[in-house]
Amino acid sequence: MDRIVGVDISKARLDVFCLASERRCAVANDAAGVAELVAWLQPGSLVVMEASGGYERLVHRLLAERGIKAAVVNALRVRQFAKASGLLAKTDRLDAAVIARYGAFAKPAPTPVRAGAREALAETLAYRRQLLAEITARSQQLAHLRSPALIERAKKALERLRRDKVELDRSMQDIIEGDAELQAKAALLKGTPGAGPVLVATLLAELPELGQLDRRQIASLVGLAPVARDSGLMRGRRVIHGGRKEVRGALYMAVLALSRRASRFALAYRALVEKGKPKKLALVATMRKLLVTLNAITKTNTPWREQPLKAAA
Repeated sequence: MDRIVGVDISKARLDVFCLASERRCAVANDAAGVAELVAWLQPGSLVVMEASGGYERLVHRLLAERGIKAAVVNALRVRQFAKASGLLAKTDRLDAAVIARYGAFAKPAPTPVRAGAREALAETLAYRRQLLAEITARSQQLAHLRSPALIERAKKALERLRRDKVELDRSMQDIIEGDAELQAKAALLKGTPGAGPVLVATLLAELPELGQLDRRQIASLVGLAPVARDSGLMRGRRVIHGGRKEVRGALYMAVLALSRRASRFALAYRALVEKGKPKKLALVATMRKLLVTLNAITKTNTPWREQPLKAAA
C-alpha cells in the first residue's frame, strides 16, 4: 500500500508530512531540497501536492524523473476537505498534514509531468490567452474613444496584437508538428467535430491524462462532473466546480460554435434545450459529451467516424 506523503509548497520551501509515520520535514524548493526529500521518502510513497501557481512544477518533475509517484491535486478540493473535516486552522505544517489526509481519502492517480514540447505548448497557450484578453480590452476601449489621434493609436495597437496572435497560432502548430507524439495525437483528435486547433492544443498541453482515465474520471478531472446537492426529499440542481479551467474554456468555445452547426453534438444540445434544460446547462452537458468522446478516441486510438445525422423529431 502506498505511503501517502503531503507536501505544502511555497516559493522557497516544501513542508512535508508522512501520514503513516507522522514524520515531518522541511526542505528548500530547489533541486538540492528535492534531493533531500527523495532521500527522506520511504519506498512506495505517493507524494500529494496542491497546484500552487507553478511553484509545484520543479518538485513534481524531479520526483517523476526519480521514479517517485506524485499527484498534483486541486487546491479548492483540499480546502473543502479540510472544512468538512473541521480542520480550520491554517499553517504550512498543518497544510501538509491536511494534504496527506486528503490524498488518503481521494486516492489521486499520479499526475503526468508536463515537459519539453508539452510545456512549450502550454506556455504559448497561456500567452495567447493573455493576448486575447488584451485584444478584448483594447477593442472595448476603442469603442469609447472620441479623439482622432487616440483612435488611430488604438487601431494600430490592435493591428499589432492581432498580428501577434496569428504568429502565436503558427508557433503553436509548429510546436505540435515538431514533436512526434503530439503530432500523432493531434492527427487523431482533429477529425472530431469541434476539435479545432485551439481545443486540440489545449488538450495536448493541459490534459495529458486524456485517454488514460474512464469517462467519469476524465469529466471529474476537468471539472465537468455534476455534483449532487440533495438532502432528504429535496433535490437540488447539479453543479460543476473545480477542475482545469483552461480545458473547460476551450471546450466551451468549441461547443458554442458546434451548437450553431450541423453535427451530432449540436443535435444533442438542441434535444436537451427542447426538453426544457437551460441553455447554459445544455452547453455544459454537451461539453462533457465532447470530452468523453475525445477521451474514448484517444484511449482506443480510433479516429472519429461521422454517421448520417437524423433530424430531431
